[in-house]
Amino acid sequence: MTALILQARFDSSRLPGKSLLPLGDRPLVFRVMEALSFIPTDAKILACPEDTVSAFAPLAEEAGFSLVPGPKKDVLTRYCMAIRQSGADRILRATGDNPFVFVDAAIAMNKEAAELGADYACYFGLPHGAGVESVASEALLRAEREAKDPAEREHVCPYLYNHPELFRLHRPLSPSCWQGPDISLTVDTADDYQRALLLFERLSSFSTKERNLGANVIAAYG
Repeated sequence: MTALILQARFDSSRLPGKSLLPLGDRPLVFRVMEALSFIPTDAKILACPEDTVSAFAPLAEEAGFSLVPGPKKDVLTRYCMAIRQSGADRILRATGDNPFVFVDAAIAMNKEAAELGADYACYFGLPHGAGVESVASEALLRAEREAKDPAEREHVCPYLYNHPELFRLHRPLSPSCWQGPDISLTVDTADDYQRALLLFERLSSFSTKERNLGANVIAAYG
């Protein structure tokens, strides 16, 4: 069983409240869930801090996501709570500041990871904010037991790729059609948000799914 787990929060120091900023006529976090809904998985979960439930719950329900609240700073534990609740043996990790995630690249990466039995997998060479990570649940549960560095707990996956002697890693260069390492699609600052508004407008003629296909996003960005 595969679960897509999206992490989102309110209290970004560089762009407070960004999850609820409008992108088109819907909040940013909803646009992220809308894009991720096209990735075939058995469950889709929004893993949020406990103090954001009232704001995120209606958006998650509308997008077809289950809600799993957990610790604000220990995001690794939050993910593992979602794993235990869903019973997933593999997860896709996504973050709430990436409304232009490449759906086609995510599907391809997860297929490669599952076929190889990789504990951790992601593409190199994608635009920043375009990718997801595919992770074996047991590997992440082990990280929860063993990781002590606060950064490894806040950012979820570093314990895995910092210990290649413990985990099977798959980190290939992405196919050329999705490459754009000098492009940033994530929303982290006010300037990023203004760029996202412009890009979303440029993609407005596409269907919702086509708006998150890699080649279309790169072309619109240029």
